[in-house]
Order: sequence, then C-alpha cells, then structure tokens
Amino acid sequence: MRRSHDMPFGAEYLGDDCARFTLWATAAGSAELVLERGTEPMERGDDGVFTLTTEAASGARYRYRVDGGQEFPDPASRHQPEDVHGPSAVVAPEAFDWRDEDWKGRPWHETVLYELHVGTFSPEGTFAGVESRLDLLSDLGVTAIELMPLADFPGRRNWGYDGVLPFAPDSCYGTPEDLKRLIQAAHDRDIQVFLDVVYNHFGPEGNYLPVYAPGFFTDRHETPWGAAINYDGLGSEHVREFFVNNALYWLEEYHVDGLRFDAVHAIVDDSEEHFLSELARRIRNGPGRDRHIHLVLENEENQSSRLRGDHHYDAQWNDDVHHALHTTLTGEDAAYYADYADAPVRHLGRCLAEGFAYQGERSGHRGNRRGEPSADLPPTSFVAFLQNHDQIGNRAFGERISALAPPEAVRAATAIYLLSPQIPMLFMGEEWAASTPFLFFCDFEEGLAPLVTEGRREEFAKFPEFADPATRERIPDPSAGETFETSKLDWGERGKPEHAGWLSFYREMLSIRRGKIIPRLAGTPGGEAKYRLIGERGLETQWTLGDGSRLTLHANLGDAPLGGFERPEGGLLYATERAEDAGEMPAWSVAWYLREAG
Repeated sequence: MRRSHDMPFGAEYLGDDCARFTLWATAAGSAELVLERGTEPMERGDDGVFTLTTEAASGARYRYRVDGGQEFPDPASRHQPEDVHGPSAVVAPEAFDWRDEDWKGRPWHETVLYELHVGTFSPEGTFAGVESRLDLLSDLGVTAIELMPLADFPGRRNWGYDGVLPFAPDSCYGTPEDLKRLIQAAHDRDIQVFLDVVYNHFGPEGNYLPVYAPGFFTDRHETPWGAAINYDGLGSEHVREFFVNNALYWLEEYHVDGLRFDAVHAIVDDSEEHFLSELARRIRNGPGRDRHIHLVLENEENQSSRLRGDHHYDAQWNDDVHHALHTTLTGEDAAYYADYADAPVRHLGRCLAEGFAYQGERSGHRGNRRGEPSADLPPTSFVAFLQNHDQIGNRAFGERISALAPPEAVRAATAIYLLSPQIPMLFMGEEWAASTPFLFFCDFEEGLAPLVTEGRREEFAKFPEFADPATRERIPDPSAGETFETSKLDWGERGKPEHAGWLSFYREMLSIRRGKIIPRLAGTPGGEAKYRLIGERGLETQWTLGDGSRLTLHANLGDAPLGGFERPEGGLLYATERAEDAGEMPAWSVAWYLREAG
C-alpha cells in the first residue's frame, strides 16, 4: 500500500523524475530554486507564493534563494540529510510499500502510553534502535509509544522542542523510510504510535522564515520562547495551513495514530475559530473519519472546554496528578509544587475523581485563577503520570522519582496511576527504576551554546540550594556531549535484582489493567466519581465504570499506619503487603477493589 499527503507547499514528487516546488515568501521580489545542476527562477503568484515544476529525482538536493541573497532549506522539507543549514532532499513518499492496510488503530480507552526520546532510548539512538525493542514494550503491556518531537533540529542532539523544520524527521535518527519501518513494526505488534508536535514556537537556530516570510510571526502576542506565531493576523491563513498540513502529513503519510500538542496555552489566537478548534475539526473530518486517531493536549490553563464537543481533543496531560503525587512523595514545595504542598492528598483525590485539581481556583504560584470545571468529563479525558521528560529533565540534575522518594512510596504512587481509570503514561526506563538521569541537552552553534549553558544555570539561581554560584557550576552543561550520553538508558540494568523487581511489578500492574480495567472503561461516565480523605494522608476514591462495575481505591500515603478504612463491596483486585486488612492500613500502602456490575 502506498501513502502520501498532498501538500500545498514544499517539494511534491510527481513521478518520472519530476517535482513541483512551492514557497511562500511574502518579503521576496523574486525566488529561485537552487539544484545541484544549477539555478532556476520560480514564478511569483498571489500572496507571495512562488512555484516551479521541473526535473528533480527522488533524493535530489535543493535549496531556495530570494532576491539573489542567502540560500536556505525548504521550510516544508521532508528530509534534511545535512541538518538544518544544509540542502533539503526530494522525497517520493509513495516509494515506501506499507503492509498495514488493515490497521485501524485502537480505541482510546485501551491506551497505555510510553513516552520516549529516540536518541537516548537505545544505545543506537535511532529509529531502528526503538524498533528492536518493541517486543519488550509489548511484553510490558504498553499499547502506544509516544515519540518526543522529531522535527529537524540543529546539531546531533536535542530534546526536539527546538525544531525548525517540522516536516523533516531529524536525520540523526535515520531516514524517513526508517521512521516508517518503525511505525509499521509497531502496528504489527498492535502498538499505536503517537508523535509530539510543537506548534507554539520555532527553535533559536536554523529558522530562516523571518528572512523571506516575516508575516509568519507577530509582535502582537508574546511567548516564553520569543516571537509568537501569527495565527490571527494578516497572512495567517498561510500559517494555519502550514501547521494543519503538518498534522495531516504525520497522520496520513506516516500513518501515526495520535498527536500530542506541546504547550498549547502558548498558541495565542484571537480569530473567530481558534486554530486548535480548526485543527481538531479538519483532522476529525479527514483521516479521523476512517480510523482511530487520538489528539492529546499539553495545556497549563486546564481548559476542559477543549475536551468537549463534536471536534474535541481526546485528553490532556494531567500535570495536576503528577504535581500532587510528587509533592505527596517528596514533600517538595518550590515553584509550582507550592500550589499542592498544603494538602497534596486532597489535591490528588480531586484529580482522580474530577480530573483537574485546579478548576478555576486561584493559583498562588501563578498569581491568578487557573482551570475550568472538569468533573463532568470521563476519567479517560486525562493522561496520568508519575514521570515525564519535563518533570525529570527540568530538574538541575535530571533525577528520576526513584532517586527522590522511598521505594515503598514510589510503589504506592505507581499502583495508583497505573490502575486508575485515567489513561496512564510511563516515561522510558521507569519500568525498571532506571538509574540513569534524563538531563537537558542540546547542540547549538558555537555562538549560541555558551548562552544556553549560562541561561540554564541562571534558571536555578532563585532556588536556595543553588544560590552559591559554585553549586550552579555543577549543573551539567547542556551543550556537552557527555550530558547527552549520560542520559542514555542502560538496558543492562533490567536484569539486576534491584531493577528486575520493579520490572516485574510494572508487568503485574499492567496485566491487571489489561485484564480487569480496560474491558470496563468504554463508556465510563463523568460526574459520578467521588473521593474522601481519611485523616490528612488517607484517601478513598470510587468510580462507576462503563459496564456498571465499581472500582474503589484505598490508599495510605503517609509514613505511619492509618486507621479509618472500611472494606468496600467487591473483590480485592490488588494490594500492597497487608493493605487489604480491614480498618488499618500500613504506611505507604494501596488496595484496589472491584465490585462487578449487578
């Protein structure tokens, strides 16, 4: 089976060694296509769109040049074999022969996400390295991998959020065909593939758009990362098409099953139809008509309204769950953790029963109100996690939760989020309590790299433990190759006793989820879950699942035994040691009960 996305810009391979090139360059009077054999003028059309159809075989290298000036790669390049400053390459997408024509994806409620960074997931740091370990993830109980952003970034290493060419999977991981082989191999194993995409900013190196299309950006809005993208001003129809087609491209040409949209609170749009609404509508009315496609938001504003309606998003990353769990386990109260430190278990209970902890209440950390009511939404509208790339990597030394809290506390928290009716997400290596950190790393050009290093260390100056400049100097240098290498998973740990026990535990939890929770999740209603506190550190939460059964959680999330629990109706689903005893629960213990429908 052959697949391609019909893009209105970039290089479209037409067959017979011929391609059509389209460039939006509003600031240019003239534009040329620069090929290895020479330069050819492009024809200017309406709204600054330049086009040319000419001889160009699959793999041909090309650049653009405007007004006789600097050469630059295609902003819609499908492949950048020589990184962000090099030439683009023509790709013939239909040359890849897919064999997953019967794959329609999986229903959302079956999803168990596994977030990974391609470059540090395996020793190879490639798409092939991920593919070679898919059987291990399937055996674990994972039903979906979520790849951190792949858009071509400068240098040989990056988290992916500094991408500047959103249609080109970074060549340090492999070719477009290598990525397609990974996705096909995942589908062969009944594993979905999600891709993290960034539509709120471009990285600081390799973005040539301001040179020839300054209308791509606007100074009417601000973002934490520089110039805001123009979604609502003059010429914004081209910008919106660029990103809508990017989403459709990954879904159609690469057959990915879902997209995670990074920091959508930084997408500012005053249009009558917000870009996010248009994006969801066009995906649902496009590839989403014929198969399961899942759309997930990262949104600090807790806008539950985006999870409702005809063209809604399936779910949002539930940072509130993470923050409440992390504060409960570690007692940390700096930065955003301050909003949860007063009553972390109460915040956790509200998250589990109602979705968000902050549903319009004032955030002391932010200094304003945050969130919208969410209790009416089904629990599957929220992605729950104990770790992710941000929550580990934004720490100065990239520590995982297993290095910050006692094992019995981590085990209790893990048993909560893996068996709750919310959609669980693991971060790579979590399943064996990997000892390797996940640090912030990048590989910018010489002039920018020291500024990034300095800025990274200054970020922590406001924390008391980093007030001493000498202490800040110990923070790993993001630009050092060693920082990247240190972040690579050590797969040899999995067989060691101190790690094998964790791996067995995760398999057990996901086996219970697969056998007992997932079959009952479809149709689980919102608005019916409830929670109550037992003392300050005890929690009872109950859900009515889609088949009418009742799921109950009992948890003692403190370091002393706690009484006041009454055994609910139903059979024991899982319990930590002695936690199923009626009345008193040991420190850091959890018990799950399931009462069958009827």
